[in-house]
Amino acid sequence: MTDCGRGDVLAELLQMLKLEKIEENIFRGQSQDLGYGAVFGGQVLGQALSAASQTVPEQRRAHSLHAYFLRPGDARLPIVYQVDCIRDGTSFTTRRVVAIQKGRAVFSMSASFQIAEPGFEHQDAMPPDLPPPEGLASELEIAHQVADRFPPGIRKRILCRRPIEIRPVHPMAAFELKRFPPRRCAWFRASGTLPENAAIHRYVLAYASDFGLVATSLLPYERRLWQATIQAASLDHAMWFYRDFRMDDWLLYAMESPSAAGARGLSFGRIFTRDGSLVAVVAQEGLIRDRAGAQ
Repeated sequence: MTDCGRGDVLAELLQMLKLEKIEENIFRGQSQDLGYGAVFGGQVLGQALSAASQTVPEQRRAHSLHAYFLRPGDARLPIVYQVDCIRDGTSFTTRRVVAIQKGRAVFSMSASFQIAEPGFEHQDAMPPDLPPPEGLASELEIAHQVADRFPPGIRKRILCRRPIEIRPVHPMAAFELKRFPPRRCAWFRASGTLPENAAIHRYVLAYASDFGLVATSLLPYERRLWQATIQAASLDHAMWFYRDFRMDDWLLYAMESPSAAGARGLSFGRIFTRDGSLVAVVAQEGLIRDRAGAQ
């Protein structure tokens, strides 16, 4: 894939998520280098959901996924996805996906799909009194303003263009070495127009859902992901989809971290449309290890 900062990163993302079918229930996906060196966790989430979705009838939409990140992936190499068709029931379909690179499993996921059906409905309310995205600067714009704070070896990753535009509600929390409550909100959307296919919007959302959760669990400390002493990675990831949405329209990601211990931080996220409809819920545990000693 094109190196960080060049080309149309959204077009690359869509092509990357499309996958190449190389055998029945076996797919291959290319990798996109976002400056991490290792594969971005959201990439594997999105590709695995894409692989599973391609083995399921179109009218059955993903309603949940549960995933484990087993090993770091190499962003220079493609990844093979093997889909196990566990169950095809009357209402629900279950798939298991294993992502393989260099002959070893780097990721595993179970995903469930459901036909559309009516039922009881309630939801949490969107956080009140938040500014709209139009008046906020993007995370990338803010990063350029404070680029001199970042270690040279990490600066490229921080300043890399991404296929998802993120506009944080409290922009400096990610860049100031201060203590904040472990909560953050950010508006986000794809950086261009997406196709009408609802499955595409789901696996692009799965891709985007990996941004920000680990960082939220570090907010109570004078530590940030961009510091050279911090080792961070997604360990597991779960998602539940509830209502229709478009990833090329603004969504609000409301994140909070209820606990951190044992070099791990737990974070939850709720994703809303602009009109307050709760479309997805996310849970993730991430590695947050400070080689210099936690404070």
